Amino acid sequence: MSTTFSITDVLDVFCPMNVIIGGTGHIEHAGPTLRKLRPETQLLGKPFLEIFEIRRPRSIVDVQQLRASAGTKLHLQLRSKPQTELKGVLVPGLGDDQAIINLSFGISIVDGVRDYALTSADFAATDLTIEMLYLVEAKSAAMEASRKLNLRLQGAMIAAEEQAFTDTLTGLKNRRAMDHVLARHIEWDTKFAVMNIDLDWFKAVNDTMGHAAGDHVLQKVARIMVEETRDKDTVARVGGDEFIVLLPGATDHAALTRISQRIIDRLSQPIPFQGEMCRISASIGTAIHLPGSDQTPAELLENADVALYASKHAGRSRQTIYSSDLRDNARNFSEPTGRADAVGEKREGEELAKRA
Repeated sequence: MSTTFSITDVLDVFCPMNVIIGGTGHIEHAGPTLRKLRPETQLLGKPFLEIFEIRRPRSIVDVQQLRASAGTKLHLQLRSKPQTELKGVLVPGLGDDQAIINLSFGISIVDGVRDYALTSADFAATDLTIEMLYLVEAKSAAMEASRKLNLRLQGAMIAAEEQAFTDTLTGLKNRRAMDHVLARHIEWDTKFAVMNIDLDWFKAVNDTMGHAAGDHVLQKVARIMVEETRDKDTVARVGGDEFIVLLPGATDHAALTRISQRIIDRLSQPIPFQGEMCRISASIGTAIHLPGSDQTPAELLENADVALYASKHAGRSRQTIYSSDLRDNARNFSEPTGRADAVGEKREGEELAKRA
C-alpha cells in the first residue's frame, strides 16, 4: 500500500521551520516548529514581512526584493517578543509566484530551545542541531562539574590558609598572620600603631590552677581584646601569653592611651574558672608608625617591646608609648619581674589569690 505525500508534508518532515508565501507575500503555509514559535498567532494569511524583519541584506524592504534574493542567505528576526534571530534561504516554489523559505536558528539554537521548550521531535531527524544540542549539554554539564570542583578546591585552599594564619586556642590571628599584616601596612606606608601586650601573673594561674585554667583565661583575654578594638584592627596571639594589636590610622597618643587602659581595666577583672577566680592583668607597650619613617617591621616591633619593657619595669598593669629616650633608659633597667623571675611571679599570683 503506497502513501502519497504532498509537498507541504515533505517540507514539514525535512524542513519543519519552512514558510510558503504566495505572490502577494502572504504566508500560505508554516511548518510545525515555526508554528510552535508563535502558538497564539495565526500565521496563515499574514504578510511575511509583518511577522519577520529582514536584517540583512538591508536592501530588502518589500516582497519583490525578497523574491529577488533567491539563494541568498537571509538574516531575519521575529518582530514580536521574544525577538528571536533566525537564518533563512528562499527558493522559488512549485506553484505560480510561490516561494519557499527555510528557516533555522543558527547559533541562536540554544536560546531557541530554551525560549520555546523545543525537543528533538521539533527538528528534522538528520538535522545536526540535535547532535550540537547534546554537545552543548555535555559541555554545560562538564563546565558545571568543573566549576563545583574549583569552588571546593578554593574553599579548601581558603580554609587551609585561614588555619595557617589562626591561633587554634583563641581563634585570633597568629604570629604568621601578624607578620603578613604588619609587612603589608609597612609597604603601604600608612600611619598605624602596634600594641605589644604581655599578660601579668599569667604564669601563676598556670602553675597554681593548671593549664586548663590557663587556656580558659587566654580564651577570655582574646574575647576582651576583640571587644575593645575595632573590626578593622588586627588582634593576634604571638606567644604563650603575648599578644599584638595593630590599629590602622591610630596615632593619637590620648586615644591610644584610652584604648590601652580599657584593655588593662578589663583584663584586671577576676576571671571565674570552676569556682575559683583567676587574677591577671596586662602590661602594654605601643609603637607608632608614620608615613615616611622608613621603619622595618622588626624595628617597629622592637620599639613596642622597649615600651612594654618600660611598663613592666614601672610595676606592670601599665601602658607606655614608645619614645627614643625609653631605649636609652632601658640600658639601665634590670630585667622586670615576671619575665626573668618566674618564681617571684608565682608568689605574687598566690598572694593575689589569697587576697581574693
